[in-house]
Amino acid sequence: MSTDHDQSWITTPITADLLRGALDLERTEHGVLPHRLPARARAQCADPQLAMVEAQPSGVRVVFRTRATALELDTLPTKRQYVGAPPRPDGVYDLLVDGTLAGQDVVTGGKVQLVDMAAGTTEVRPGPVGTLRFTGLPGRAKDVEIWLPHNETTELVALRTDAPIAAVPDRGRRTWLHHGSSISHGSDAASPTAIWPALAAALGGVELVNLGLGGSALLDPFTARAIRDTPADLISLKLGINVVNADLMRLRAFGPAVHGFLDTIREGHPTTPLLVVSPILCPIHEDTPGPTAMDLSAFAEGRLTFTAVGDPAERAAGKLTLNVIRDELARIVAQRAADDPDLHYLDGRALYGEADCVELPLPDRLHPDAATHRLIGERFAALAFADSGAFANGGAGADGGAAADGGAGADGGAGADGGAGPGGD
Repeated sequence: MSTDHDQSWITTPITADLLRGALDLERTEHGVLPHRLPARARAQCADPQLAMVEAQPSGVRVVFRTRATALELDTLPTKRQYVGAPPRPDGVYDLLVDGTLAGQDVVTGGKVQLVDMAAGTTEVRPGPVGTLRFTGLPGRAKDVEIWLPHNETTELVALRTDAPIAAVPDRGRRTWLHHGSSISHGSDAASPTAIWPALAAALGGVELVNLGLGGSALLDPFTARAIRDTPADLISLKLGINVVNADLMRLRAFGPAVHGFLDTIREGHPTTPLLVVSPILCPIHEDTPGPTAMDLSAFAEGRLTFTAVGDPAERAAGKLTLNVIRDELARIVAQRAADDPDLHYLDGRALYGEADCVELPLPDRLHPDAATHRLIGERFAALAFADSGAFANGGAGADGGAAADGGAGADGGAGADGGAGPGGD
């Protein structure tokens, strides 16, 4: 969409105080690029999958207060295309006004990241900056949130409004930091305010920082340090399936790695409510180890589905399955909770289990669809934010992690999977 040159615009620099959900802001030749991991963490891992997904702004939003009735946001998206697969839809931007969804649109153009999964190659092709525009907004003073596409790297180039804007003041809401992988990132959710962590944050009345990293919830120490150093009143960790997807470690390594991850987080958040969530049901990996692979026969037909290629007999040698991981996570949390009353455990099958899989099967055998995101978000909110839940509203976190990069509106949301490869949650 092109700018209306008859409109009287005010251009405001996009700075950190106008963003929520980003842990770092990189200046580029075009503008600024939000990151969901800090520069120090990014420097410690050269994995292109992690580099791609942490720069996809799941849960990141531009937030300000204004009387403007029209706004424009110039962005440079990076869109993924897979050789041999149907084109992916453009990423959706959600507009919230005082916490209520007030509009949706897409930005065409941008760069194209062409992924050849069979050859294992990636090529980035340049493209133009595009413009997002919303008009007809109410003229009263209001909080405005522009939720960026959860599955498109998005450089922010320019923000224009027809009235001045200001940073939104602290509303006193608790900040919830959630870490998981592609399902938490957003997988196949419909829009950035429709992924399950965003839906749960809206129902729980909290500000969301989403560290769902497609294919990359791998118990990395730098991720634990990022969580340790980020102010938060509530923390949840959705752990397990990416370790199976990647066939990354055996049981001997997994248990100590979980302990180390929790130890690091507790260095910065000694008494913050901390909820460990095991994997949701994923039939292909309940009792079959990884790695996870693309189903090449389905891909030849234009369908993207996944399969487990491990051997169940290898469990005896310490290979991990989802059932093995659930047992180990439950054991670790029970052991630690004796000295850590603020540590809690939730079996992921309470969010999506066998009966749900019959009614709402995973379309690609790994990731939930839009309806299932809503189901998971509603169930998480009912379990975690209930009076007896791990996140019961007892005020700010005991170690004082007041809201830093929060900000889901009352209807808030974030969003999607981002990964080129498999990445459950």
